[in-house]
Amino acid sequence: MLSTAVLTSRRLQPVLSSRVALLSTVAQEVLPLEGEKVLVANRGEIACRVFRTAKKLGMSTVSVHSDVDTMAQHVKNSDEHVCVGPAASIKSYLVIDNVIEAIKSTGAKYVHPGYGFLSENSLFCEKVQDIGVRFVGPPSRAIQAMGDKIESKQIAIDAGINTIPGFQGVIKDAEECVTISKDVGYPVMIKASAGGGGKGMRIAWNDDEAREGFRLSTDEAKASFDDDRIFVEKFIERPHHIEIQLLADGPVHDNVVCFPERECSIQRRNQKVIEEAPSVLLTEETRREMARQAAQLARAVGYSSAGTVEFLCDEKQNFYFLEMNTRLQVEHPVTEMITNVDLVQHMLEVAAGHPLPADLVKACTDNGGVVPFKGWAIESRIYAEDPFRGFLPSTGPLLSYSEPTTEGVNMPGVTVRCDSGVVEGSDISMFYDPMISKLVTYADTRINAIDGMKEALNQYVIKGVGHNTPFCASVCRNENFRKGDTPTSFIDTHYPEGFHGVDLKEEETVALAVSVAAIARAKSEVLDSPPLPLSSSEVFQTENGEPVVVDNVIVTLGGHHGQSYAVALEDAGTRAQVRKLGEGMEYDGDVHTLDLGPMDYSPISSLAKTTVDGSKKVIQIFGEDAEGVLSVQMEGSVVDCVVRSPDEFALSMHMKEPPVVDTSLMLLSPMPGKLISYAVEVGDAVELGQELCVVEAMKMQNVQRSERRGVIKSINCAVGDSLKVDQVLLEFEE
Repeated sequence: MLSTAVLTSRRLQPVLSSRVALLSTVAQEVLPLEGEKVLVANRGEIACRVFRTAKKLGMSTVSVHSDVDTMAQHVKNSDEHVCVGPAASIKSYLVIDNVIEAIKSTGAKYVHPGYGFLSENSLFCEKVQDIGVRFVGPPSRAIQAMGDKIESKQIAIDAGINTIPGFQGVIKDAEECVTISKDVGYPVMIKASAGGGGKGMRIAWNDDEAREGFRLSTDEAKASFDDDRIFVEKFIERPHHIEIQLLADGPVHDNVVCFPERECSIQRRNQKVIEEAPSVLLTEETRREMARQAAQLARAVGYSSAGTVEFLCDEKQNFYFLEMNTRLQVEHPVTEMITNVDLVQHMLEVAAGHPLPADLVKACTDNGGVVPFKGWAIESRIYAEDPFRGFLPSTGPLLSYSEPTTEGVNMPGVTVRCDSGVVEGSDISMFYDPMISKLVTYADTRINAIDGMKEALNQYVIKGVGHNTPFCASVCRNENFRKGDTPTSFIDTHYPEGFHGVDLKEEETVALAVSVAAIARAKSEVLDSPPLPLSSSEVFQTENGEPVVVDNVIVTLGGHHGQSYAVALEDAGTRAQVRKLGEGMEYDGDVHTLDLGPMDYSPISSLAKTTVDGSKKVIQIFGEDAEGVLSVQMEGSVVDCVVRSPDEFALSMHMKEPPVVDTSLMLLSPMPGKLISYAVEVGDAVELGQELCVVEAMKMQNVQRSERRGVIKSINCAVGDSLKVDQVLLEFEE
């Protein structure tokens, strides 16, 4: 391995001193906010989020949109809107000149970039300022310095910030990547210099992975940032991803306010999924030292506005600078919830020329350099990704959509916040990030916040696209997560074979069977026409020994041939008796006698609510097919259910299972997207695990590998084709 001295000698030349010389100490003229226009150069939920605060401050709002976003919610939420180009972001939201023209034509005095797109583009910032408009973000020199991962690391080193060991320079090609990776020592992280959002990042554990990682990271970086520079640093094993949110008002006022840390370690492919504030890991001493270093870095580049300094922290609380995001972060709501500070409002006020409020600065200083906080907040990023298909993007219209609320969750001390940019009927497009919303719960303790999240996820109705709410629910049920054991390897450790659904406990399965039977009876009562013949049986006995008439049904969980339960519902609806069935009609296991609460059901609602033995149950109803299979979700578990009379159930045992289509000789597209390349040709003999092709979706490149040995029979698509889910890409010979 290279010595520290050798690694240091390869770094870029120090730039901190020259940057400090450029820091302006000239105060900006203070401009009004009320009555002025702010244009948000973004789309979706972040545009809607900025508009809410802007309107609170008396500002009028302007949105930009592509031609496919004409009816998008962020457009409807704005006072004015301007089309900036066709669907592809590289031809619309990323075209600086088009956005500048929209600013000029509407007379906007402020421009908020949101996150992603042009938010960390220093040229865009300069062009906004060149036309006399205030950029609601940091100065271009800070964006440029911190946006370049190689340069920002050097600045951090010169500023005395803890940094990760690695090669501080640009790598030319795959072979140099292998050489440097071996020098640094595997495992290594291969990263795009202009990267962010998990794009252009790969972990390599050996030479082959370093070569492939360089190729894929380079391609992703070029596609996402138009900058294919790559560097390598040591991969820290079992780290926590922890970040410090800050607000600064520049070198003129020289105030930097740091907020309590956010834990963002639940990640898939380096993309954050669940975040929380504060972190279970940090002590107060570490929190304050991390905040001190974050503030020191902000001052080193003359920072103003909102920004986030990200660190990797090991379990002994050694922490290392990762990057600085010179924008508002996706996960900022958890910070707002525990501090009751509107970050967007302060961004706008700093852009107008105001210093940070004196009381906020004093509160931070008096608390050891960290803004005081109370309680705990958890955020789940809700993505249009199908967790049962490897989290592949899902596109299409939201056929039914209903967000959870504080009132609906109805848990003492729990507050629910949902930041979204969609409504029922909105379209989830293949052209943009698949995030639907950010679901946040706040409570006095971490466990209460997690339990609030579980309940909010139960009540979140999203139909029309695949989504990751079942996966988020599964994480919230995980005992390691609940204990705070959440390194960045959490998902790989607990879901090594991917996500296959939530496994309900036995008592939960019994409660689901009872609830489905109660839904079936409630449906028959509402419609006044029973959908199935119910048998009567004398099962329950009253205190005086009189029999009670009940509805006797068989509920099968897992489709027609799943696990079945005999459920007897007391006619009064206050009790149920459940027995698991084994082979045929034979009982298998104990009898469960349960108390039932009233069933809150409507045929036009997607949610049914009841209580089983005092435990609240929310059943989400997806629909019923022509064969009587009712698809429902409870506690994140998606289950196909069939409710039948005992006679119908007896007859069903003679039914054959439907045939399964054999696709073992085909490679199917796992997602809608674009075919980037084939790595094989007709007639090629391929080995298990060999690369076959690359499919791109949401700017992420996904390598499709062979799951068998064989010979390629046919290539069924052409490079550049737009793909549908399950489209045949190639076939193998028999």
